[in-house]
Amino acid sequence: MSANPANRSRLVDLGLRAYVVLAFAFVFAPIAASFVFSFNSDRFPSIPLGQMSLQWYQAVASDPLVWEGLRNTLGIGVIVGLVSTALGFGAAYTDFRFKFFGKQVYMALALLPPTIPVVIMGLAMLAYLSRIDLSGNALSVIIAHVVICAPFAMAIVRLRLSQMDADLEAAAWNLGASEWKAMAHVIVPFTLPAILGALFITMAVSFDEFAIAWFVSGLNETLPVKVLGFLQGQVSPRINAIGTFVFVLSMGLVIGAQVLLSQKSKE
Repeated sequence: MSANPANRSRLVDLGLRAYVVLAFAFVFAPIAASFVFSFNSDRFPSIPLGQMSLQWYQAVASDPLVWEGLRNTLGIGVIVGLVSTALGFGAAYTDFRFKFFGKQVYMALALLPPTIPVVIMGLAMLAYLSRIDLSGNALSVIIAHVVICAPFAMAIVRLRLSQMDADLEAAAWNLGASEWKAMAHVIVPFTLPAILGALFITMAVSFDEFAIAWFVSGLNETLPVKVLGFLQGQVSPRINAIGTFVFVLSMGLVIGAQVLLSQKSKE
């Protein structure tokens, strides 16, 4: 006798839910362990835990190298987010509005950088920026991160534009609006949630990116590169505190972007 289809459906649903829970547990278990050990008074992570303490956060807060890396990370991340979002919006609008020869090649090249291994991209950016005397400063990190982040912004904005009736902009033109006014009063308001979401996502990608920044930053090290320096010296519990802070900051940006996109998609 065959099983009841309703029972089969429930079993499949339970199996999928269990799979998702296990997948998330596998991904976030190391992060959760880092969070817990960041409050552990013992120098080395061990079970049972020592006393709960904020000493590693205090050590991080009093370290000038950490503050230097944080300032570099935040400054670079904000600039990268703004520039990447502007470039991504322009590329997405070009794809949405215009038809031209080689458009498929244009799209493929625009979305190519994130598919390249970061080590290869870092070496390539180092070689190129060295040739034009830009390697080893904050501008080199900004350029390299924009190359990586702009495709994310383009994909997010283009997805939003795909939900828009293409005749809306033409209707604004017919009613007397110039192309710039139609852009300001039709395109930008419609895509604003996606623009803000792209800004948050690209900032988060820049905050977390390590490999390319390690190749091109020189003395202007971002916080993830500073963490590598700590690891090369000795294993320090301060890394758990820094990792917790960076994770909370990045997840806050990602969650904010998701909230913006999901709210607008329900309208």
